[in-house]
Amino acid sequence: MMKSVLTLMLASLFMASTAFASGYRIPEQSPDSTAKAGAHVAAAVGADSTYYNPANMAWSPDAWQGEVSLTYLHLTAIEYTDDRSASFNGDSNKENFLLPTLFVVSPEYHKFRFGFSITEPYGLAKRWDDPYPQTFAQEFELKVIEFNPTAAYRFNDFISIAGGIRFLYNDATVKSSGVVTPTGLTASRDLEGDTTEWGYNLALSIRPNQKSNISVTYRSNIDLDFDGDATLSTNLFNTSVSTGASVTVPAPAVLAVAGAYTFDRLTVELEWDRTFWSEYETLDFQYDTTLTNPVLAAAFGQPIPKDWEDTNAFRIGLTYQLNKTVALMGGFAYDENPVPDDTLGFELPDSDAWLYSLGARFTLSPNMQLAVGALYDYKETRSVENDVVDGEFKDSSAFLLTTGFSYTF
Repeated sequence: MMKSVLTLMLASLFMASTAFASGYRIPEQSPDSTAKAGAHVAAAVGADSTYYNPANMAWSPDAWQGEVSLTYLHLTAIEYTDDRSASFNGDSNKENFLLPTLFVVSPEYHKFRFGFSITEPYGLAKRWDDPYPQTFAQEFELKVIEFNPTAAYRFNDFISIAGGIRFLYNDATVKSSGVVTPTGLTASRDLEGDTTEWGYNLALSIRPNQKSNISVTYRSNIDLDFDGDATLSTNLFNTSVSTGASVTVPAPAVLAVAGAYTFDRLTVELEWDRTFWSEYETLDFQYDTTLTNPVLAAAFGQPIPKDWEDTNAFRIGLTYQLNKTVALMGGFAYDENPVPDDTLGFELPDSDAWLYSLGARFTLSPNMQLAVGALYDYKETRSVENDVVDGEFKDSSAFLLTTGFSYTF
């Protein structure tokens, strides 16, 4: 038992809970996407199309388009009730974040369009202050910033293709500390790491007529090969080890298939996306220093099974053009979680989610628009029994508010 608990202590390294999407992915990166619960692939024709569906840049107005947005994200406290002892109970801290984004799309150049986006598609943080949960996830943070230049080519009025290069900068900080056995042995960690990686994205857009659009997008898997520094400590022989450390975790591939149709003033978009979390099989840490202390070797020296599963999300987005000035938006989604019962822990107490959203876009002038989107994410209560968790997680939810300003010139 001691070895299994100590080993699982490190299962959270470089993984941060978003608490509102599959795993640690953040689909909502613009006001329209937030307002439509992430259903924003087939109908995206604004500046944010460079991120959501660069093939749709072909159908954008023949001008420069830019959009800046800011998302306020609030994560509620998650309540954990243990079936073994009330001393193991705990509540995670509430979390608040601000996430800025930028999107730019060029005019057409000989049937080509070019775009660029800066987003934060993965990450955030989770903290527990209660003794038992903080043994596994006292404090940790993952920041992922993606720079994504894209290009689209319009074959004709019906078909467009696109591709782009994804550059990801990733930074992580992790702390955990606690008594892990009745014998009084403790183990703690303090780690920092970063990495820069790259991948690609592809898109296809088919527009049979002015009212409909069928789209397919794909974002490649990117292995995040973190390198950094770790300090590992235990009260067994009062040992502390400072060493270089490395570990690889996936930023998984995402395939999206979507269709949109406009009925007079109402545009309806249906989307299915699949996130390939099965890339996340184990978490295997490598240290520059051999861990000779038996507690540190047991806690931090063994590969950690994860065995995550691919997930599906089903989304519907609505846009109603109320008049020339105001467009109303709404959305609903069901998002599966990838974490099996056997490997679920305090770092990411994930469960299936139900998303509800609304928003509006206001045309201030022929060149300027202001948009706002709000989203509520409800996570289902989840009961789990494994080597670390034997209890129930509940009251997990999130609220997003995204505002954005776009300009055409």
